[in-house]
Parts: sequence; C-alpha cells; structure tokens
Amino acid sequence: MLQESSNIFIKKSETETDLFVINGMQFKSRLMIGTGKYANLKDAKQSIAVSQASIVTVAIRRAQSVKMAGKSNLIDGLDWKSLWLLPNTAGCATVDEAIRVALMGREMCKRLGQTHNNFIKLEVIPDCKNLFPDPIGTLKAAEFLIKKDFTVLPYINSDPILAKQLEEIGCSTVMPLGSPIGSGQGINNIENLRIIIDNAKIPVIIDAGIGTSSDATTVMEIGADAVLVNSAIAQASYPQVMASAMQLAVKSGRQAYLSGRMKQKRNAEASSPIIGISH
Repeated sequence: MLQESSNIFIKKSETETDLFVINGMQFKSRLMIGTGKYANLKDAKQSIAVSQASIVTVAIRRAQSVKMAGKSNLIDGLDWKSLWLLPNTAGCATVDEAIRVALMGREMCKRLGQTHNNFIKLEVIPDCKNLFPDPIGTLKAAEFLIKKDFTVLPYINSDPILAKQLEEIGCSTVMPLGSPIGSGQGINNIENLRIIIDNAKIPVIIDAGIGTSSDATTVMEIGADAVLVNSAIAQASYPQVMASAMQLAVKSGRQAYLSGRMKQKRNAEASSPIIGISH
C-alpha cells in the first residue's frame, strides 16, 4: 500500500469484499478518466472532481508539447495526492516510440511525488485513420516494459486471443475497445468482450467508444472491472453533468453484475400467484 497517495486507495476495514485492484493496488473508483479534448482546463478539472475517479490518464507526448509551448498544463493543476496518474503512450506508432514515451511517463510520475508509480497505459497505433492498435507491436512493447518492472495496461482491439496472450506475459490488465476510439458509437462488440471478461484472471477495463452512461452500464453489467472514459465526457454539452452520469452508471452496472440478474425467459410469467383468487 503506497503512503504518498493514500487518499486514492481503500482501507480494507472500510470496504466490502468487492475491491478494484490492479497489480496489488486498491482503488476507490471503477471509473477512470481521460484528460484530452476538453474545451478548457476548468471543465477538465471540474469533470474529474465530479466523476470521483481515482485514476486519471494523461498522454505524455501531448503534455510535453503543451509544456514546451509554455501553455497551462492540466498535470500541474491536479492534486496528485488524491489522484493516481496513469501515463499513456498515445500518439506512438512504433514499439520503440512507445517504450521511450513510457520511460518518460515513469519519470513524470516521480516528479509529481508518486515515486512508486510504474503504471503505463500502452498504446501502439500506426493506423492514423481508424486508430486501431497494433496487436503485434503492443505484445512486443508490453513484453519489454514488463521486464523493466512496469505495470502494463495495454489498449487492444476486442481480440480474446491477444487479451489472453498479454495476460500470460504478465500484463496487469487488458483494455479492449468497445468501438473505435473517440467515435462515441457505444459497444459494438459485446460478445467478444464477454469472452475476454470470462477468460481473464486480470482486470478487464473497457476503453474507447463509450458515448453515454448506458454504454458504461452495459459493460459493467457483463462483468467488466472498470471503464475508461474521455470523449463522452469532454465533448458533452455539459461535461460535468456527463461525468456525474458516468460515475452513477459505473456503480449501477457493477451492482447489477454482482446481484446476479434473473434468467431471461421466452414467455411471460405472472409475478403474483393466481391460486386462491376468487373470480
């Protein structure tokens, strides 16, 4: 249990048994938030606060370019004692690029005081049109970063075989997309996601394509461990309101999953008995 960012984590005595754990770290919220595409820093900060997220992901390349341009940087405006930084390698098209940016991300965590934060959201995306991740490049980069003691959270297509391979080499989660990144199309591949979830012994975090709160609820109801949301909040007419909706949706979906929903039936079945009713 890390002490430097203890506000993020759950004390065991304060919880039930349903914990969200990544590589031994316990987090309060199953909603993870991205930081891109907001109209301004105020909307971003307020949305993150309303979402009650514990984990916030930041594109290292974008953060570096903003800083070099001398512009206001969201990283400098957030309280990293109550949030956990998940650096990501967005914008990297090759294995070498992703590895280099991951190392930069680990140094950024140290500068923010999270000295034991080795988390990295791994993205290797050579497809600049459709933004589908490279499965072979992701596997190679993940293998290298795991050997360098990173906690690797790889972003992948909804490929059950690749998801299992990444788990077997030591990834701490898998992050399959629900539909193309930034599209807001919702969940287009739910059967593949079910297979990934059913086969996984590590957390499955649905990332990309979520457009509204019902999408988040849908994947949480089938057993996803968490969701990562960016565009659906940042590009909503009222981002803070959508952030609140997502927070409620994730909690609701998780509770529905844990409740064990009723079996679906072909025919109607009366909820009240007819025996003993006088006619």
